[in-house]
Amino acid sequence: MLIDFNNLNINKLSFNTGFEKKVEFFLKEWFSEKTGVNVQTSGSTGVPKIFEIEKKKMVNSAIMTCNFLGLKEGDSALLCLPVEYISGKMMLVRSIERKLKLKISEPSLHPVENLQEEIDFCAMTPLQVENSLEKLHLIKNLIIGGAAVSESLKNKIRQMKLSASNRIFETYGMSETLSHIGLKQLMPDQEDYFTVFENVTISLDDRGCLKIFAPNINAEELHTNDLVDIKNEKQFKFLGRIDHIINSGGAKIFPETLEALVKKEIPNEAVFMGLPDESLGQKLVLIIEGNESDEVMEKVMEIPFEKSFHKPKDIIFINEIPRTPNGKVNRIELQKNINL
Repeated sequence: MLIDFNNLNINKLSFNTGFEKKVEFFLKEWFSEKTGVNVQTSGSTGVPKIFEIEKKKMVNSAIMTCNFLGLKEGDSALLCLPVEYISGKMMLVRSIERKLKLKISEPSLHPVENLQEEIDFCAMTPLQVENSLEKLHLIKNLIIGGAAVSESLKNKIRQMKLSASNRIFETYGMSETLSHIGLKQLMPDQEDYFTVFENVTISLDDRGCLKIFAPNINAEELHTNDLVDIKNEKQFKFLGRIDHIINSGGAKIFPETLEALVKKEIPNEAVFMGLPDESLGQKLVLIIEGNESDEVMEKVMEIPFEKSFHKPKDIIFINEIPRTPNGKVNRIELQKNINL
């Protein structure tokens, strides 16, 4: 299905599938007299919540992304994310605001398998990108969000030898920031720091966590639980979530940093966790998705960790690491499963 937002007449469009009908519901809600729309959070850090967002703030967010990427009226885009969440809703708002020609594709792990021609813009989760590598050359501007992009996936993207016209970015944001407030380029250049959009101010709180002030999308300063390194007034590097920190024998360990290191060496999903331990308080363990493998174990043990206490005390293999509906690792559920 294709929607041309430069020549939109909802009543003349045929919304047939279940997903297309969800798109239709959102469009009718958007063009109604209501000033806001309901958005559901992913639930990756707690119980999913539903809250209302002003349409004007969503438009402001859309403008920031479109301006950063240089999208213009008549450009083509692909929607392949659930419209229950902010990620899918914002793809529709960006298309409305910039009058894009939007292809509608049922959200799946293979969202572009039928794509034959070039498109100007698309947003995907890391899992979707993992299954779309052979088609990335058809996407001029790709943003990846919903979960961190692993080192393994970054390596696979680099191996595709895309042209300089193919730009790929990792996003930073959350439901409360109306999708993302900054991007980090992965291709053709590889950046270490996220760059925030115009009219977005960043700073640190006394815990070392990121504070975001983006008055165009949120009147209040947002205090996150994300530990970051701020390079300058527009750039920061994500270190890990403060609520994920593992305290092992008095040493504070950022699991996300160690996971990035491990994923450079193995293709499996890998998650570091702290399990209760009488002497250490928390014992550092590594959870690896997949069948138990001596080869994988050896690769992990050969990794030159910066600190001796960064090496896991135990390695646990499980068939499947639980994830939220939009693909993020569900650490809360994983912790429960491991503690059983």
